[in-house]
Amino acid sequence: MDGPTVAGMLLGAAADAVVGDPRRGHPVAAFGTAATALEKRIYRDSRSAGVLFTAALVGGAAGLGLLADRLTRSHPLARTVVTAAATWAVLGGTSLAREGAAMAASLEEGDIRAARERLPHLCGRDPSGLDAGELARGTVESIAENTSDAVVGPLVWGAALGLPGLLGYRAVNTLDAMVGHRSARYERFGWASARLDDVANLLPARLTAALTVALAGTAGGSPRRAAAVLRRDGHRHPSPNSGHCEAAFAGALGVRLGGANDYGGRVEHRPELGDGPRPRVRDIRRSVRLARGVGIAAVVLAAGARAALGPLR
Repeated sequence: MDGPTVAGMLLGAAADAVVGDPRRGHPVAAFGTAATALEKRIYRDSRSAGVLFTAALVGGAAGLGLLADRLTRSHPLARTVVTAAATWAVLGGTSLAREGAAMAASLEEGDIRAARERLPHLCGRDPSGLDAGELARGTVESIAENTSDAVVGPLVWGAALGLPGLLGYRAVNTLDAMVGHRSARYERFGWASARLDDVANLLPARLTAALTVALAGTAGGSPRRAAAVLRRDGHRHPSPNSGHCEAAFAGALGVRLGGANDYGGRVEHRPELGDGPRPRVRDIRRSVRLARGVGIAAVVLAAGARAALGPLR
């Protein structure tokens, strides 16, 4: 059993639950700064430049994890500490829950202006014309998707590959958020980051959906209904992964997600997922509770898988 790595993952997850992300000096923010600097140097409106950009940054992050793995292989305490630090750095479940709770509080107080100002912390939609219902929908959809991206995904890859998996996955997901969206600038340059993120999230998204179905009762929902909506609607989203998470959350919460999303003048029409009413303010707190349950289950499963797989070779 790879006891030090298992212990480190559990300690790192506990640190995220207690501390969350710091307001300044977060390692992922430092990675983003480095990515921005590299983009300025090598940007070209081509896929080949994007492949180089993605390979350099993801390879660098995974290589750093591999180096840390090698250096701590014969030092169990050091391995535990380094793995704990890496796990804490790549997880974002507590910050996601806090953002969701803050959005719910603003809407419960009727402060639409504050809620609109907070939405960019969760997703990239233009909040200026959104009412309470659309702000609630955007929040629930973001919580569903980011439960996979910020919690389950890092844990899956940490369980599979240890330190290189933890750091490499977070690099992939961060680059997708930075350059993976469709726009005139990133249509070709961001192609490699977006496709790599799709591949990296194939298993995490489906595990997130499965755990959401199993834990639907924690949000007052029905696992049977959640499973039915997931089977029917999970493939309808343009993303090969996000639809599974959102459909499972829609079924578990008994709401209907999807619709028109305005990304700063670029409007995307997403298919509707689920059968219920549009999300209301109270559904935000239910989605946060569900996401927390999925995160806890994912930590337990990841630790168990890492223990079963044994030490990395």
